[in-house]
Amino acid sequence: MVLESNDRETIAACQRGDRDAFRALFEAYQDRVYSIALRYTADPAAALDIAQETFLKLLSSIREFRGDSNFDTWLYRLVVNRCFDYRRGGKRWLAFVEELLDRLREPQASVLEELARGEVREEVRKGVAQLPPEQRMAVVLRYTEGLAYEQIAEIMGCSPGTVASRLNRAHKTLERGLSHLRGRR
Repeated sequence: MVLESNDRETIAACQRGDRDAFRALFEAYQDRVYSIALRYTADPAAALDIAQETFLKLLSSIREFRGDSNFDTWLYRLVVNRCFDYRRGGKRWLAFVEELLDRLREPQASVLEELARGEVREEVRKGVAQLPPEQRMAVVLRYTEGLAYEQIAEIMGCSPGTVASRLNRAHKTLERGLSHLRGRR
């Protein structure tokens, strides 16, 4: 079932305790929630834990959703909070941002070129993993989820200017940290 972001009837049914409505929300959003967690942690087991915790939190707090924002924005905030909770728990993570590299595939790429590209992608993942959590999450939401600055700001509880600043700092940090890769593409 494809659920529209503001399907008020389904959300209202969830708020009344309708299990089928919650199942519809779960089915509609499970891949997105898991994807955000996976790209933030680069650890499938941790991402699964975060996704499960997010849906448990959703189940326990769906009555608190007032409709002041889009439902998907509210749900993104839940997963972002779970990701930050995971970090505070002292667990190891790696970020995953493939979009920071241009598509490097050429039709007749040699095995050596493919190996070099894989090394570059791994260096980018490591560079993103070193970013502070707020910058890392802004990068994940912007480049893997394709969200606008305003949406990211609402999800992260800050202003669009703060989002722009975090992304700018992340870009500069990555540029400095990955400058040795210039010419390796």
